[in-house]
Amino acid sequence: SGSNCPPVEEGKFRLYGMNFCPFTQRVRIVLNAKNVPHDIVNVNLKNKPEWIFKIHPEGKVPALDTGDKVIIDSLDIAEFLDEKYPEPPLYLDSELKAKDKELIQKFGKVVGATSRAIYNKENLPVEDYVKEILELIEEFETELANRGTTFYGGMVDYMMWPWSERSKVASALQDKELQFPKEKFPTMVQWNRVMKEVPAVKDTITPLEIHVKFLKGYLHSDNPEYDNL
Repeated sequence: SGSNCPPVEEGKFRLYGMNFCPFTQRVRIVLNAKNVPHDIVNVNLKNKPEWIFKIHPEGKVPALDTGDKVIIDSLDIAEFLDEKYPEPPLYLDSELKAKDKELIQKFGKVVGATSRAIYNKENLPVEDYVKEILELIEEFETELANRGTTFYGGMVDYMMWPWSERSKVASALQDKELQFPKEKFPTMVQWNRVMKEVPAVKDTITPLEIHVKFLKGYLHSDNPEYDNL
């Protein structure tokens, strides 16, 4: 987060991100899955360096610098990487690809609801948000159960994971421990357990207490602690 942007290394992609950003995590997982040589520059999003606006016009992350161009938006970056590096493919089945893309778009509602729960600007009890989130993930439970597979098959798994990892953050921020209705979502519970062991994912996981510690600082301070958590 210094005043100068570190120079980009030849032959490596550069990911501009933030260590606790779920959208950055999506890209990190795909870069790992594809074994793409890259480095990461984390940006202080509360006190943005001037140079980030040259990379992303709104100064947001993630942004991926490929050497010839900068791609922004986690979904666009993931699609770009899947096309540029076809192995391993993140859509297993061309017939399912349209369905997978539709699921990822629908998951945007879970992303929005989880974000509202964590930032809690409406000052609601966490239970209200959780009820909405559980209703939204019913469709994902049904879809995975119907597929009869452990994973959705790549892209969907990776694009969903960061919010699954953060599923207990909102209640922890309100000092509540909510019991997830496991019996209603047996397939998703199993999915969550196996996803934690996928090498591309495992490397990016942040423990719940660190997420909570970071967010308490981020939500209530102009100069949050990013490093020594």
